[in-house]
Amino acid sequence: MRAMLIAAPSLMAIAVATPAWAQQAGAAGQQSNAPTAVQPALPNTSDTSAAQSARPQDESSAPSNAQTNTTPNDGADIVVTGLRGSLQRNLDIKRDAVGVVDAISAEDIGKFPDSNVAASLQRLPGVSIQRDGARGEATGITVRGFGGDFNETLFDGRRVSTATGGRSVDFSTVGSDFVGQINVLKTPDVSLSSDSLGATVNILFPKPFDHPGLRIAASGSGSYQQDSKKVVPTGGLLFSDTFGDDKFGILADVAYSRHDTQSNQAYINGFGFGYYAPCQLSGSTAATCAPTSAAANAGGVATDPNNLTSVRGAFPQQYGLAQLYTRDERVDARIALQWHPSEQVMVTLDENFSRQTINQDSNGYGIWFNAGNLRNVKLDSNGVPLTFSQAGTQTDFNATTNSNVTQLSQTGLNVKWDVTDNFSVDADASYSKSWRNPDGRVSSQNGDIGYGYGIGPNLGLVINGNSDKSIPALVNYGVNGDPTRFADSSVFGSHVTVNSAQKNTDVIKQLRASGQWKQDDFTIKFGGSYVEDKFNIQSSDTFANNFWQAYSGYGPASGNNGGVALPASLITGTINTNNWLPGFSGNLAGPIPIYSAAAYQAYLGSLGDPHTKNIPGFNYGDATIAANNFTGAFDVKLAPGSVQQITEKTWGGFVRASFKTEIAGMPLQFNAGVREEVTNIVSNGLGQVPGTLVQGTGDKTLLTVLYTSSTPVPVSTKSSYAYLLPSLDMKLNITDNFDVRFDASRTLTRPNLNFLTPVLNVGSGQRTGAFTATGGNPTLKPYLSDNFDLTGEWYFRRNSYIAVDLFLKNVSNFIVTGVNRQSINNVIDPNTGLPAQFAVSSRVNGPNATVRGIELAAQQVFGDSGFGFQANATFVNTTKPYDPNDFTQTGFAVTGLANSANFVPFYDKNGFQIRAALNWRDKYLLQFGQAQNNGAFGAEPTFVNSSLQVDLSSSWDITKRISVFGEILNVNNETYSTHGRYDNQLLTAYGYGRRFTLGVHFRL
Repeated sequence: MRAMLIAAPSLMAIAVATPAWAQQAGAAGQQSNAPTAVQPALPNTSDTSAAQSARPQDESSAPSNAQTNTTPNDGADIVVTGLRGSLQRNLDIKRDAVGVVDAISAEDIGKFPDSNVAASLQRLPGVSIQRDGARGEATGITVRGFGGDFNETLFDGRRVSTATGGRSVDFSTVGSDFVGQINVLKTPDVSLSSDSLGATVNILFPKPFDHPGLRIAASGSGSYQQDSKKVVPTGGLLFSDTFGDDKFGILADVAYSRHDTQSNQAYINGFGFGYYAPCQLSGSTAATCAPTSAAANAGGVATDPNNLTSVRGAFPQQYGLAQLYTRDERVDARIALQWHPSEQVMVTLDENFSRQTINQDSNGYGIWFNAGNLRNVKLDSNGVPLTFSQAGTQTDFNATTNSNVTQLSQTGLNVKWDVTDNFSVDADASYSKSWRNPDGRVSSQNGDIGYGYGIGPNLGLVINGNSDKSIPALVNYGVNGDPTRFADSSVFGSHVTVNSAQKNTDVIKQLRASGQWKQDDFTIKFGGSYVEDKFNIQSSDTFANNFWQAYSGYGPASGNNGGVALPASLITGTINTNNWLPGFSGNLAGPIPIYSAAAYQAYLGSLGDPHTKNIPGFNYGDATIAANNFTGAFDVKLAPGSVQQITEKTWGGFVRASFKTEIAGMPLQFNAGVREEVTNIVSNGLGQVPGTLVQGTGDKTLLTVLYTSSTPVPVSTKSSYAYLLPSLDMKLNITDNFDVRFDASRTLTRPNLNFLTPVLNVGSGQRTGAFTATGGNPTLKPYLSDNFDLTGEWYFRRNSYIAVDLFLKNVSNFIVTGVNRQSINNVIDPNTGLPAQFAVSSRVNGPNATVRGIELAAQQVFGDSGFGFQANATFVNTTKPYDPNDFTQTGFAVTGLANSANFVPFYDKNGFQIRAALNWRDKYLLQFGQAQNNGAFGAEPTFVNSSLQVDLSSSWDITKRISVFGEILNVNNETYSTHGRYDNQLLTAYGYGRRFTLGVHFRL
């Protein structure tokens, strides 16, 4: 009976919880590091008394009427509700767990603290978020410096499939409307999982027997983002009921949400380091300037030292601005059926479904730079160019429509059976499938127009500040250097046309079973699991058939035979670039013309079939376009190098012993367990060897790869590994109010599935100065971490505590992304006549590192005033920090590490609550690699600048059934920005504005 009560998460219970449960939630499950909410629907058991006796109370920790906003009913239970009730439940879960666990629970039925799950999680110590810059949404989390792929996310204890190829879950795809509780396990529970270096995030959904009888919750709201100028809806409905003498139950919920966001972006796609020739530098008096590499010089091409590329410096590959309008729509639905035939048996069948559709339109411009063409380069002391110019620079205007669907379906069956008073079993099976664009849609449609060559200016760029406050600015821009003609549509011609279609699937089959024997203060739990993960990815695009270059060249106004002139009617408006990003300076070129990628492609298609009639400006010089049967439509073709089929099978077994005792009169709880995992991997792909680089006739900077064989060759490899993962947890109650914990464990994180492809992929579309290739490694081993925690927690009164957590992680098998410049199959670069140098990205298991830090947390409610606060701060460092001045590094340092702090003051009394959330995160290294990574010194870094975002939320209970709520996100209009090796190497900056929400909530 007791095992069944512990098992299910509780949303309904939160709405009707008693303080005995609120104070001790999870106490009955305290032998586990993964506390779950109790089902109060069934007859009382000894769990209640056990929970009440699990932790002594004194006067300071006992509930008071003032703190609960209720009146005692002659000894009846006091109901803790609202924000403070939720905070108290979170504290109880934290304190009753043996390991290091933090939790967030719903404030009421259908009332999670934030509209975004990740935004709620960042209030926890050691947890910070990662944002999607264009939307401003919190899409991922970092725990103690370890990012999304290092943290395992479970739905009711089950692995979740993701169609991205990574291990992380995009939290913007998880609706928070009817989430009951989230547990963040910073130390592992071997009976659940040991597959995360950061944390295991277990999202718990409601079940009908969480509380019997009829329950209905509904909500509706509208949100308004300040720049989109639209009010868009969000709504949800939950229904739950039990019947048949409480032997059957059903719960169903559905939620719809939409967010519209208009954002502005400034970017430099790739800001890597290479070498300049002295003749390129400001002040050079060289008569001629023909930059030549040392390799070419060594090959017998003698050159003047002024022309030898010997001065280290960075160069921006592509600079631009873009305005994006994003429509993010999500549907979440869930149904849970429960059968409770006897006191000893509970059977649960549930289905989770979600579908997120993100449509995004953007207009902007992009300026392409080639390092060898830059002149008058002025470098700062770090080698970052502060000014330079480039003669005859093309000016590209871009229109893109992206449309991507992410869909998930997860079905699970769970059986719990109390075989005897001492022995219980738990069996669970689930099937999860996720899709990326299941309908096979064209996920990105692009149109690139502009002018260049004959009328391209001697364009320059000025960098005059750091990436968190200044946007690099163009100088001498516009037709023939006339800034008033920057967006002169009379000279616009067609250029490249890129379409792509990404289609992925990920299927996870999971089985697990466990048995538990409990007698007195001793418990032993054992079991096993099997997880099969099949990941498939493929991409089709207009590079594979070379249709992207069909009308490249900018048209006759630019003095080129390639490309066609475009009608002025395609341009439907312009975008002013003044005050582009809040808090950023920079005089930006503009305006930006507005046009549709679909309309642009339709116009080119209306010109007809270039093989049945002559169309001046069509790229007749490229035979591959005709060979792929271009008739006017920009159809996509499968890119063989993109095909990946990865199958990962993992068998696991565990045993864990737990007991309670006393040391010198102090209660001690102790867990010792071990988990063994064996993993087998099969990796399949399609390989192609490049044979020739063909230069474009319309645009000499564009190149097409011709392969040695038109038929891709299947490639398949196998690999395996096995690890023993022990865990130890101890909690000592020094006093009634002060606890000390010690935890030691070994955990692992598997490499992303898309890292395991067995082929070297050289894309068919290349560009001068930016030859790239990617290589997979199917034999990658997982990251391993030995973890230690020492924690002190003082619960000095109800709903109030102070905690200090010291942690240390020794991590080995770090996966390093290296970029080597090398020739491939001796393919010749037609620009130089020498072997082309490709920037080849590949991954290997590399060095070790130690991460250490301290978490500080406090929470306090001030008596009967209704006021209180939460506060926490995390400080981390590592033995492997990134040194920007070390050019011998090949892409290794611990990513994600940043100091962070959160402060949440609140007021909650008499049915009214208001809360502010101040969330700060310092600068951190996000990853190695940039959008275009062609530097000479390995994978260049991407840093995220520090940020402080302030959010406000409030609600008011009009009646016992109806409440209204409001929310203002990003009150201070914070931005998101990144930079390269040095602070003034801006990579991208987004302004995503403020969002306002107003709604109503109903419960029955």
